[in-house]
Amino acid sequence: MSPLPEVPSAAPGGERAGAALVEHYARLVRLGYLVLPPTPGSHRRVLTAHALAQRCLLPCRRAAREDGPPRAAPAAGPSYARARLRVLRAALEAGRERRRSFRARLPSPLPLVWGLRLLPHSGGTEGLALENALAALSGPGRAAHALRGLEGLADAEARRVLAAAGVADPHAALAEAEAVSAPYALLGSPEFDPCSLQARPPDLLRRRQYAKAALAAGAALLVCGALLGPAGHRPGRGGAPDPREAAASAALDPGRLGRVDAASWRRSARTDFTAWPARGDRAGDAGLLRRALGAWARPGGAVRVSVTSDTPAGPPMGAPQLLYAGGVGRAAVVLLYDGLRVVRYAEPRDAGRTAGAALDFARVDGADRASASALVVARSGERVRYLTAPWVSAVSVRDLLAPDGAPRPLGRRADGVTDAVAGPATASGCRSWPAVELRDGAAARLLTDLGELVPARLTSGPPSAPHDVAGRTERDGWARTACLLPSVRSAGVRSVNSWRFAEQPLPEGDGVARWFCTRAETWRGAGSRVLAQFQAPSAPAVATGGPPGAVAARAEDSPACGVRDPRVLAGVLWRSRGGRWYVLAAGSEQVASLAASGGVEGRSGGRLLAVRARAGDRARLNGTLADGSRVGGLR
Repeated sequence: MSPLPEVPSAAPGGERAGAALVEHYARLVRLGYLVLPPTPGSHRRVLTAHALAQRCLLPCRRAAREDGPPRAAPAAGPSYARARLRVLRAALEAGRERRRSFRARLPSPLPLVWGLRLLPHSGGTEGLALENALAALSGPGRAAHALRGLEGLADAEARRVLAAAGVADPHAALAEAEAVSAPYALLGSPEFDPCSLQARPPDLLRRRQYAKAALAAGAALLVCGALLGPAGHRPGRGGAPDPREAAASAALDPGRLGRVDAASWRRSARTDFTAWPARGDRAGDAGLLRRALGAWARPGGAVRVSVTSDTPAGPPMGAPQLLYAGGVGRAAVVLLYDGLRVVRYAEPRDAGRTAGAALDFARVDGADRASASALVVARSGERVRYLTAPWVSAVSVRDLLAPDGAPRPLGRRADGVTDAVAGPATASGCRSWPAVELRDGAAARLLTDLGELVPARLTSGPPSAPHDVAGRTERDGWARTACLLPSVRSAGVRSVNSWRFAEQPLPEGDGVARWFCTRAETWRGAGSRVLAQFQAPSAPAVATGGPPGAVAARAEDSPACGVRDPRVLAGVLWRSRGGRWYVLAAGSEQVASLAASGGVEGRSGGRLLAVRARAGDRARLNGTLADGSRVGGLR
């Protein structure tokens, strides 16, 4: 079952082709990243891949204006093919020049990153094995593997593209690529995505050494400036201390930490992280708290720092609030909150120093009672422990892939820390997906770990009224959606809503399919992810809801399936049990009629469409709303 190509917009041909190139920017960057040699390191390789794609897009966008409207999906159009060829040729040339000239080893002028190292997300053993296998290939061999696996080209077309990119022996390149036995699907995984990155500090000790001379000179200039400057410009006029220094000093003083008593949440006007009491058996350990505050203000090279997307990692502006300080497993953990971020500091238990410590930042502005129900307090291998809010009365674990299974009670200490539970965000494969179910009065909320400090809340229902997952029908939908959640992992996700927007009787009496739109909202607002999925009927099973749904379309930073734009249209190419192919499409309730054009022609007077097709057919979908306006497929 293969997804239909995305529906192009109704813009003029040249502008539409140019927009298609920008839309496929992430794909071009990934192609360049796979072909570039691994020797400069992941950070340089990421920046070089972006630089190559950006240099290659502009001339291709100019050429796109001369091509007229694309005759097929954007990824198959001549403009995209030109951009792909230029990226491929530039990546191969970059590998050859690096061996020949010193100039090629210098970093690319743009894009430029100072003070951080950007790395793709780490994966499992399969991704590491693929990385090693690609490193052993030559540049043409990596290009051949990427054209086969990422671009899906047949060998004849791949040889033509390799020859056009300047490869002397395309046949040898394809033969060399045969040595890679890893499945092609791994090329689309997060560890090979240079557009979804994590930030790490550089070699801070070396940077300090380089800066010593400049610091000495700068200090001398500052002293002279302070002595010679007018009295009216001195901090704290009249001898009073600078208020900024006072705030910074308070932020490092464990005695100034904000602490909330255990019963405050019952009478508080706000029920969020501000109502969490200070808990843990080391909440009075001034040494541990001082090390945590010091690491937050000035993390040294020995502290490993991780930051969720668009979360500021600077020091607190004043004294933060203490949420937790205590021993969890082999670590001593401190959780702090400053109104915008939750920060977790962890060090080896009883170490008394910051060697081997970790500092994690997560944005939580706008949290409410539901989204402030739990935090990940510790992570060890594939096991996770949560710290629950004081209003949570019971905790259990549900396997999302077993919709009829009963929840399993999860033990919890008096300070709110749960027993360890398997973390699905790092589990290999997708044979189960544990989610924690938190009881808050009559409400039962499902949360899942997506590899970050704050677990994501799972909901069901239309965009105007999402609600907590309840009942067998909604759990059935999530059973076939859960294995798609890795696509939104490590993206700062606040909540994920899965909305069944249509049911469609299948041709030839093959049952009834369900259409879902799954939307992941982020804490920062931008960067939302939307998936339209098609769930064909599966054989009845006792403990599982069936195979994962087929992704019909996806979009990023789109208002589709959200409160601002609560509508969706998507389609797939589907094969019946009798072996015949159909284009199936469905729209939300606002859609009054549907039409398919391009390789498949058909119309429907409602929001469901089924048209006979052939294997490999392509189609464009367009819908008409009740008010006469047009809507295209999700893209």
